[in-house]
Amino acid sequence: MKEEKDVKRLRYRNGALDALDVKLLAALAADARIATAELARLVGLSPPSVAERLRRLEEAGVIQGYAARIDPAAVGLPLAAWLRIRPLPGELKRVAALVAGRPEIVSCDRITGDDCFIAKAQLRSVAELETLIDAIIPYATTNTAIIQSSPVEPRPPRLEAGAG
Repeated sequence: MKEEKDVKRLRYRNGALDALDVKLLAALAADARIATAELARLVGLSPPSVAERLRRLEEAGVIQGYAARIDPAAVGLPLAAWLRIRPLPGELKRVAALVAGRPEIVSCDRITGDDCFIAKAQLRSVAELETLIDAIIPYATTNTAIIQSSPVEPRPPRLEAGAG
């Protein structure tokens, strides 16, 4: 019995999603607060079957969480900027820890190329951006771009049945 349960859990690990999984994920991406009963109606399954699929998708790490999208400007953070960060020799770990500890940084990726990190910051003002840069420059060089607008808002990855 345990082996069968483990096989079900592993079904999604680097495996293909089926058409129902894709429909469920798309519906959740559009509205993470959608009720299980409504999801069941959308995909033509019973609510317990949908709940079980969601549980397996969560356990496999396909669904990593459910979150509210917050407008930064509405909470007093109207300025957004991208920072390309190139640590000085020997400072990679320190810069990674510094960036991770700054609440102004809302996302950061380690990248290939001349820079090691690209970070997005949400700030109150240009003065706050300057303070952030001043905290980084003893350990890294930076190149900063203020975001004017975002023609593509954050969205989930493309979902396809059978992909994986």
